[in-house]
Amino acid sequence: MLNFEVDPKVLQPFVPAGTELDDWHGRNFISVVGFLFLNTRVFGIAIPFHRDFEEVNLRFYVRRKASDGWRRGVVFVKEIVPRVAIALTARVVYGENYVAVPMTHHIEAENADTTPRSVSYSWRFRGRVNRIDLIVEGNTVEAPEGSDAEFITEHYWGYARRRGGRTIEYRVEHSRWRIARASEARLDCDVEGLYGSQFVEFLNAPAASAFLADGSDVTVYRGTVLPS
Repeated sequence: MLNFEVDPKVLQPFVPAGTELDDWHGRNFISVVGFLFLNTRVFGIAIPFHRDFEEVNLRFYVRRKASDGWRRGVVFVKEIVPRVAIALTARVVYGENYVAVPMTHHIEAENADTTPRSVSYSWRFRGRVNRIDLIVEGNTVEAPEGSDAEFITEHYWGYARRRGGRTIEYRVEHSRWRIARASEARLDCDVEGLYGSQFVEFLNAPAASAFLADGSDVTVYRGTVLPS
């Protein structure tokens, strides 16, 4: 997770109806996140050759006042996956902006039980190799209460704008992720081509923070359309 401070005016056009930007101590962030999905099932069914795959997404943070209090969530600007069927399913079910391009990843660790020392994700877009790289410092620990890492990881709702301007809301369930800070982090990608010129200034700047999350079992529930 590479996190960059951003001008909230840049994010405002992407904020779904019924939500508002969520900030950490007055600072707004966008995050470039690399995920490795394992043993994936869609509606409980494992799809052959589509269970294990990479994803890289650009996301930011919002919240919505509901009957049970504030729901803190994420909005995805774009999500990159390696298979067309995955992208099409996500577009139809969740209304998300998925694209499919060739992807790969590399994880370097002493063994399967230790925190990785380095992690990278790469993908090819318009003939160019794009990548994110992370050198990990230390072992994973609980994200300190009130920290930027807790803010980034502790969002359990997703929001997307559907055609016609309606907003879809879906719940994401997982345990608290442990995190390890990065000693080095790098984003090398075609920011303008992938995400738009408005993000170039911010994603080409040094990351405000970067860390590795250990992940967990995750359940993404089917979304519902919010009332107008």
